[in-house]
Amino acid sequence: MAFWKELLSNTSTDAETQFDRLKNRLFGRLEAHKPYRIIYYRGFGSPSAVWLKGRVLRQRNLSTPSDRDTFWQNLLATYQRFESDEVPGVTVRIEAFGQTITTVTDKEGYFDVTINPPTDLPVGRAWFPVRYSLDNVVQTENELNENRPIGVEATVDQIVVKDGHLMIAPPYSHFGVISDIDDTVLVTDATNLIQTARLTFLGNAYTRLPFAGIAAFYRALQSGPVTTLFNPIYFVSSSPWNLYDLLVDFFRIQGIPKGPILLRDFSFSTKLLASEGHHSHKLAMIRKVLDVNPKLPFVLIGDSGQQDPEIYSQVVRENPGRILAIYIRDVSKDQRDESVRELIRTTEAYNVPMLLVADTVAAAEHAASLGLIDPDTVPEIRADRRADNEL
Repeated sequence: MAFWKELLSNTSTDAETQFDRLKNRLFGRLEAHKPYRIIYYRGFGSPSAVWLKGRVLRQRNLSTPSDRDTFWQNLLATYQRFESDEVPGVTVRIEAFGQTITTVTDKEGYFDVTINPPTDLPVGRAWFPVRYSLDNVVQTENELNENRPIGVEATVDQIVVKDGHLMIAPPYSHFGVISDIDDTVLVTDATNLIQTARLTFLGNAYTRLPFAGIAAFYRALQSGPVTTLFNPIYFVSSSPWNLYDLLVDFFRIQGIPKGPILLRDFSFSTKLLASEGHHSHKLAMIRKVLDVNPKLPFVLIGDSGQQDPEIYSQVVRENPGRILAIYIRDVSKDQRDESVRELIRTTEAYNVPMLLVADTVAAAEHAASLGLIDPDTVPEIRADRRADNEL
């Protein structure tokens, strides 16, 4: 079985490489008329190191979603997200903290760098600006402005620039939060492939639904027991980077606190849907978050539908004393619940409570009992749950 899995994986990887070469050969001239786009993903780090990632594509701007979008508009937007024309080998200039560094995109158009911030960061600040630009790449204003009337030419060339932000947990943060997204924050039904595809491909940031009360609960966790605090929240998912803009819009619309969103590359590899790929990706991202915040304890939030309990219990074993609590939303059948309860007994041996909860309020009440959130926020979370359930 291992031989066939490896053969299929290698074959699919070769097919993807050949497809990219063929696409670049056949459509290179057409793609030359598409504007360059720098897609940046929110960076994060510590006072000693910051991780930045992004991508360069030839892509038109996606239309702004609305709650009135039709089936076909949503389907077109999904097609545009996944039909990305990556730009390999282009130099990206990054400016942050008064420093300037350059890096080169890989064959999929991604860039990935680590920078060292200055030692005198403002104590009360969590978000910092960063600017991305493309070296030796200019395009006309006509290329950048897709709404310019046909026949109206522009003669001004512009450098391709994108402004973004990165997050560094302030020294007064009491703890951090690492949260799954699918079936934890966002209703996805990840155990049902057809339903997941329908929600992902035919919905948008307005039509997708949050779990009831989740926005108020995450705001309470970010504020902690004292509302002047800022506890960083990191979102980790095995969803592809192609869905990044949808998730950013969804969090903004629902009032969920802003934080880095860590996804993974989409490819034809058999590992994309395999459980080991899901496990290894999420574990690697969680380890990265823990590594850049070596003195910060964490709360972990996930669901029972896939492997969050297994991944989180491994994190507990690898990081004794650093995990304060684990909340697992119960979205699975009874036979799965029993295996989760076994993992709960495992984490108890490390004095880490792992709760299998039916809803957000149950998690919030326990968090309040541990002093993780202000008890006065629990009524707001209950009200938020009721309001979400009425949608």
